[in-house]
Amino acid sequence: MSSSAVAASATTVPAELRRTFLHLYLDIAWFGVLNGSAIAFVAVYAARQGANGFQIGLLNAAPAIVAILATLPAGRWLEYRPIGPAVFWTSVLHRAVYLSWVFLPLLLLPSGQVWALILLTLLMSIPGTVLAVGFNAMFATAVPPEWRGQVVGTRNALLAISFMITSVVCGLLLEWLPFPLGYQVVFALGFVGGAASSFHLWFVGQATNFPPVARQNGGSLGEFARPGLSRGWGDGLRAMVGLRFLTRARGMKLLRLEIWRGPFAPFLAVLFFFHLAQFLAIPIFPLFWVQELGLSDMSISLGNGLFYLAALIGSTQLGRLTKRWGNYQLSLMGTAVICFYPLLMALSWDATLFWVASFVGGFALPLIGGALGNYLLERIPEDDRPAHLAWYTLTLNTAVLGGSLLGSVIGGWLGLRLALFLFTGLRLLGAVVFWRWGKPVDSNQ
Repeated sequence: MSSSAVAASATTVPAELRRTFLHLYLDIAWFGVLNGSAIAFVAVYAARQGANGFQIGLLNAAPAIVAILATLPAGRWLEYRPIGPAVFWTSVLHRAVYLSWVFLPLLLLPSGQVWALILLTLLMSIPGTVLAVGFNAMFATAVPPEWRGQVVGTRNALLAISFMITSVVCGLLLEWLPFPLGYQVVFALGFVGGAASSFHLWFVGQATNFPPVARQNGGSLGEFARPGLSRGWGDGLRAMVGLRFLTRARGMKLLRLEIWRGPFAPFLAVLFFFHLAQFLAIPIFPLFWVQELGLSDMSISLGNGLFYLAALIGSTQLGRLTKRWGNYQLSLMGTAVICFYPLLMALSWDATLFWVASFVGGFALPLIGGALGNYLLERIPEDDRPAHLAWYTLTLNTAVLGGSLLGSVIGGWLGLRLALFLFTGLRLLGAVVFWRWGKPVDSNQ
């Protein structure tokens, strides 16, 4: 935690900020309901309806496809617009789609439902991409830098607690209610959580109803939440850092090719390989849980809860560990930790090792989402962050897209368990590449 955050935590929150902070806390609590219900179980539902690996891959790749095309235009569109209304209305458009999931079993056969989920996810990712960029900018505008450590820490804790409770409740509902009614209730619960979250975003926006140029510093926000972006299943963690900088280009050309001729280019290549290796395994996980392990919905919900419990524990130590080790060492640690998730999964034959894998994998969330984001910003010139982050955003989403589609194909060729062993090896290679070529440019290690 920074000295400004420590000073802030020792004083009373100013009256003009209390209402905004309260709505930010209620927003994330309800967002946890959405995350722990509809988002967490949609891939499992698709797998139970007969989805193959390629379809699960498409379900995960759809947001990346839209993000590649729409992230930079979204930043340009938000650049001179009042950020509050933009975030609220894009959140409404994005989250309204969850309601349609409730009625799919009444309208379509199982195979049709799978393709409908893919198409709806693709469509909702259009406003979702604008929401992702806009919320990042709105948060940085609404919360002064000296209060961000406290607010982000509280929001991360509330998200983890809400997610864990909701996930267990959904597991019980799915055990008690017949299929597919249980999933319809879970999707309805997700819609209610998303709608309530949007309600509170409206009030946050009232304090930020101006272009997002004030109250910003150069650090990563360190939030677990990625509003507008679907969380990958298993340990599908995305270091979507610095999206707010895309709203500050002010006419700057973003996709400049000279960046690929500078010192940042090798680091971009390292991150591309790391994220590609990471996301190869993501479409395999839901199929492996359902088809290979035969896990019940309750077992899966407990695994999701354990993942966020570990993430919450890890996040409480992130500030202390960053001070001791630095962002590079912690990022390297994160690249190593995510190797254990597919390995333990491949070794499991029942829920026991699945739960162990979920708990171990959760510790990677603050490392990849927090430390890696900050390390990325350390490698970028402060006076040219929009252009460098534009290339990183495209690089990340290309890796997510390629990994999601290629991983499902490889899983179909080799079988799910053997593919997980292969992807473990590729993740380990990604960690070695990060260690060898991702170290600080002035490092003598």
